[in-house]
Amino acid sequence: MLHVSRKFEYGLHAVSYLATRGAGRVVTVKEMADDIGFSQEFLSKAMQSLKKAGIIASVQGVKGGYTLAKPLSGITVADIGEAIEGKPHLTRCASDLYCEIASKCTHKQYMNLLQNKIQEFMGATTLETLIEGDDSLPQLK
Repeated sequence: MLHVSRKFEYGLHAVSYLATRGAGRVVTVKEMADDIGFSQEFLSKAMQSLKKAGIIASVQGVKGGYTLAKPLSGITVADIGEAIEGKPHLTRCASDLYCEIASKCTHKQYMNLLQNKIQEFMGATTLETLIEGDDSLPQLK
């Protein structure tokens, strides 16, 4: 049914990993991949997307790697998702793509509402609250 991409999972784990290592700590992709258990090559691709979005920063040199570019409270799960996947869309019609049954669709409004609720929840979940755990996560209404 609904699922997130592996690249999004990698990105979310990578940003969480950087957050748990402490502010300003520089970590290599190899270290992250080894500790988390991910493919270094695939993780590198996610890191490039996160860097391009300004969520993480790269540090060049012998002791180079990646670090967070923003405070934990300034990064949301939605930010990470958009950096990795672009604007969210559950269905073609929700992403402004052509749909051959749009004029007869009986559930477009429902799917758009579902997408908006998911995006709202992801946007309300900062990296800070995600790391703190269940008690601090936003509540669904």
